[in-house]
Amino acid sequence: MRTNQGVGAGPAERVPAGGKAAGDTSGNAAGNGRGPARPRHGPVLAAGAASVLAVAGLAWAAGAAQWLTHPGFRAWQTICVAVTLQALPFLILGTLVSGAVNAFVPERVFSRALPRRPALAVPVASAAGVVLPGCECASVPVAGSLIRRGVTPAAAFAFLLSAPAVNPIVLASTAVAFPGSPEMVAARLVASLAVSAAMGWLWLRFGRAEWLRMPSRHTGHRHGHSRWEEFRLGFQHDFLHAGGFLVLGAMAAATFNVAVPRPVLDTFSGSPWLSVLFLAGLAIVLAVCSEADAFVAASLTGFSPTARLAFMVVGPMVDVKLIALQAGTFGRAFALRFSAATAVVAVAASSLAGWWLL
Repeated sequence: MRTNQGVGAGPAERVPAGGKAAGDTSGNAAGNGRGPARPRHGPVLAAGAASVLAVAGLAWAAGAAQWLTHPGFRAWQTICVAVTLQALPFLILGTLVSGAVNAFVPERVFSRALPRRPALAVPVASAAGVVLPGCECASVPVAGSLIRRGVTPAAAFAFLLSAPAVNPIVLASTAVAFPGSPEMVAARLVASLAVSAAMGWLWLRFGRAEWLRMPSRHTGHRHGHSRWEEFRLGFQHDFLHAGGFLVLGAMAAATFNVAVPRPVLDTFSGSPWLSVLFLAGLAIVLAVCSEADAFVAASLTGFSPTARLAFMVVGPMVDVKLIALQAGTFGRAFALRFSAATAVVAVAASSLAGWWLL
């Protein structure tokens, strides 16, 4: 089945009735000699800060000080801060590399490095994730850009899955999070490569061009723009976006370790299959950045190594923010089918890699 022909042509851009494209403010800027007006965020930030202080004051008056000194809250706070501080350097490094790849690496490098035969291009693109890493948020638009440049969709999707999962930063963070356990690093590498290659080949066999709605936005360097400015903006976006999910993931991991009763966790952790499915579903919901998810997985000490491996394999490939990004980039029909199939393949590959290596 050929899915790389006739797919890259995106829908024609429509021009509004006024004769100007949407977002065109050049006339106003030229007329008054000034650039477009910047939104004023000062009043909004001041109102937000005042609201936060008011809520904090009411909570303190209602006896929140007792909760802040409770041993359970102290334990939750310690775990949350520890997970965040351990993962933060890898998150910064990962978003720096991702921004540099997007701004400085020409897109023709990808197309020239891949074999012309789609079946051979899939494993090469999957292995390219080790050389050209990127975070989950950046991999989706990069994959769309590759398809528009003539790369077969199967290879682009293999790279989309492997880049955030098998790059050196992710593997290094896994080694730090699981000291003295090189088998965990090897299992994550093998399982992630297997999933990305398998999904590329599955798209070659079963994928349909009508499921794929190609993006019209631009990624990479744009002529007339500073590469350093694009790098700065890309790093800022990826770090702030992924950092928020890291904090949420750390808070959730701390809550699971402190607040959830042990019998409830034992119900899932006591069963090999239930523990794998439970942490795989947790990874989809938490949406922790791949550079930091190993530290969250390492904190879930009540679960088996295979279940924690599933958390690290499923998370970078299928989570709520990736599903939303894929739906907005490639279309809802693609995102639903591709995400569901990837989750099934990732759980199966994690189970086999865990049984073999762990």
